[in-house]
Amino acid sequence: MKKRTLAVAASGAALALALSACGGGDTTSEPSGSAAAPASSGAAGPAGFNAGLDNVTNPSDKKGGVLKMAVTEDWDSVDPGDTYYGMSWNLLRIYGRPLVTYNPAPGAKGRELVPDLAESLGVASDGSKTWTYKLRAGLKYEDGTAITSKDVKYAVLRQLDKTTYVNGPTYFNDWLDLPKDFVSVYKTPDVNTDSAIETPDDQTVVFHLNKPYAGFDNFAALPATVPIPQAKDTGIKYRDHVLASGPYKFDKVEPGKQYTLIRNDQWDQATDPIRKALPDSYEITLGVQGDDLDNRIISGDLHIDVAGSGVQPAAIASVQQDPELNARADNPVTARTWYISLNPDVAPFDNIECRKAVLFAADRVSLQTAYGGQLAGEIATSLLPAGIGGWAKIDTYPTDTGDEAKAKAALTACGQPNGFEATMTFRADRPKEQAAAESLQQSLAKVGIKLTLKGFPTSEYFPAYAGKPSYMKENKIGLATNGWGADWNDGFGFLSQIIDSRTIREAGNYNLGVKDPAVDALVDQAFAELDTAKRDALWGQADAKVMEGAYVLPAVYAKGLLLRGKGVTNQFITGAFDMYDYLALGVE
Repeated sequence: MKKRTLAVAASGAALALALSACGGGDTTSEPSGSAAAPASSGAAGPAGFNAGLDNVTNPSDKKGGVLKMAVTEDWDSVDPGDTYYGMSWNLLRIYGRPLVTYNPAPGAKGRELVPDLAESLGVASDGSKTWTYKLRAGLKYEDGTAITSKDVKYAVLRQLDKTTYVNGPTYFNDWLDLPKDFVSVYKTPDVNTDSAIETPDDQTVVFHLNKPYAGFDNFAALPATVPIPQAKDTGIKYRDHVLASGPYKFDKVEPGKQYTLIRNDQWDQATDPIRKALPDSYEITLGVQGDDLDNRIISGDLHIDVAGSGVQPAAIASVQQDPELNARADNPVTARTWYISLNPDVAPFDNIECRKAVLFAADRVSLQTAYGGQLAGEIATSLLPAGIGGWAKIDTYPTDTGDEAKAKAALTACGQPNGFEATMTFRADRPKEQAAAESLQQSLAKVGIKLTLKGFPTSEYFPAYAGKPSYMKENKIGLATNGWGADWNDGFGFLSQIIDSRTIREAGNYNLGVKDPAVDALVDQAFAELDTAKRDALWGQADAKVMEGAYVLPAVYAKGLLLRGKGVTNQFITGAFDMYDYLALGVE
């Protein structure tokens, strides 16, 4: 996640200096969080730099047209039960409806949970161990069949199978009160799972947890609750034709090339107070080279970069120099950290001093430049980004161009005084990650650490390579570029899936090496703590413990320099994903 949830003030001085010459406007204002829904056709919308942070730009109710989107990579999966990228969670809301979702509004208002398939947010009982949802009446799939509570239950149980569906979080695996003899919907289909999820009638679904959690609506908003009828489930091939419950359905699926979505005529606006479903269709092109993608958005040939993580360095320079482009740009701070994972399963990274040598030797300024410079974010000192409770600045390692003396001392302490050879992987279809890997290769070479770089496609990066412990160990891959955005806006939603060793599985992992009992103990303490301030402090301690163990090399607390497309209506940054809200968009 991947993923997802914080829009806070853009940092001041450096950004202001970079953009003041081209009319950048106020770069230090925090999103107001006003619940601005897309206005009626003809209303005048704000323009200018950062106008989309807390306002709807170019508001309109006009229907029609083709919204053209593109991305440099392939998808992990469009199957709601097998995806863990923020762009995917954002986009799938046009064809899939979870029990609850995020309010389609700019800024902080976009982080508010609102009912979607369900009539209301969850009703808690049994000390927040039981959660009940009632489905809206009249819900249908694209084939005209009724959506029932049993379909929601099946969808949630189905994605628990992390052998088949390697992508996605493990929240439901960890928290549902599942019977001990249940393995998966495929291997143990006859096991009664009512202890975890009940469906007393076709409109009601009741979740039973093994421990209390007052924020369960965060789980209900996960793509895992998008309904799937058991009779239509084709396993891993379901991604070839996801049955739509939202206003759009797949018309063309060409993996690695293109997705086309058209209107779902069985979707009823009366059942959906959230979506206006403005475009007639969506065209999504995959595998477009980064600079070409940016140039096509600049020219108007494309409307949206689906990845939502910001333009490439060449386009950043153009935005700084061109007033017209500057007026179309938004620079949100996101709840995301770009970092590099160190793998203690591979020698010599099983030695903490060898890991520390990497952190001391790394040129953080060069890493920041690789991700796009100051417009792409501040140099990170830990995993947890500023703005999420528990964050604290950690000064254990240098945040400038590195400290060769300390790096060499650490190498001596780990028995490698002359350095060593190691392999590092990165997502080959993400130019910024390749640049980051090359940056680290250069800075580590100064202390005798020789890196061999291997790139892999984004779609398979976590399922088959960097996120598969057996592959990493067998191929002696000691480092991997990584990045993480909050699943929701607290320490649990940000840290649990990337530092808790008990979430590690056979493949599809985002925790690539934090396996520390002391970290796990702090996670458990945070889960049990009811006081918010004390709980935040525990997540901060867990973050510090990860840094103490030198399991990751933080690079950048991310910002994205995003460009609003020509002719796109209702464009704004949602605090839920820190990118443009794809559910709200239209075209002129």
